[in-house]
Amino acid sequence: MNEIKKRILFVCVENSNRSQMAEAFARMHGGDRVEAFSAGSRPSGKVNPTAVQFMCEVGYDLTAHESKSLDRFNGKEIDVAVTMGCGDACPLVRAARREEWNIPDPKELSDDEFRQVRDLIERKVRELLSTL
Repeated sequence: MNEIKKRILFVCVENSNRSQMAEAFARMHGGDRVEAFSAGSRPSGKVNPTAVQFMCEVGYDLTAHESKSLDRFNGKEIDVAVTMGCGDACPLVRAARREEWNIPDPKELSDDEFRQVRDLIERKVRELLSTL
């Protein structure tokens, strides 16, 4: 029996840290059950090298990822849209379900605090996947 994959979109302002890590964890832990994407309301154009480094520590290579605009997802069917704490900077995405995680942007945090944010994102992604 073919199971339909759930499409998850993670959104933050720059699409360089939080949403990139969430997309990666959804791919890691969701396997063939999900299609994971990320985007930014004002994309920076690059993935933060610190995010790349700290995701490498947990076995995921972010170097192939790119910072993308939310515009790419206009009109696409999304099952779950998760905003990462950017409040009104993220326009509404057409989705069957929405969640706001309110996770701090780690780009100016110390290495230990950045890792704590990474680990929080992983826990929240696992929780989300368990509800699909």
